[in-house]
Amino acid sequence: MKEEKNSAVTTRKPIRTPISRNFKGIVVSDKMNKTIVVRVDRVIIHGVTKKRMTRSSRYKVHDGLEKFKEGDKVSFKECRPISKDKRWTVLYS
Repeated sequence: MKEEKNSAVTTRKPIRTPISRNFKGIVVSDKMNKTIVVRVDRVIIHGVTKKRMTRSSRYKVHDGLEKFKEGDKVSFKECRPISKDKRWTVLYS
């Protein structure tokens, strides 16, 4: 007693579009070849004292044209892994 599979009825999963993350920050180092280090600041509120605090993260960003120098404001987005630490690329405008 085998159950017959109805091949006419197929369920497809909806196609997901990848969410690309975009950030803005300030270049803190441009000493590497085709790579810049960008600092992104964000403000958080302390849970107990309710004071505002600044937290920062540093990202290694691919700059293929070597256009940006230390102190410049840049926008960058997520991309495929380029090296061990680089998963971001600069948005040129």
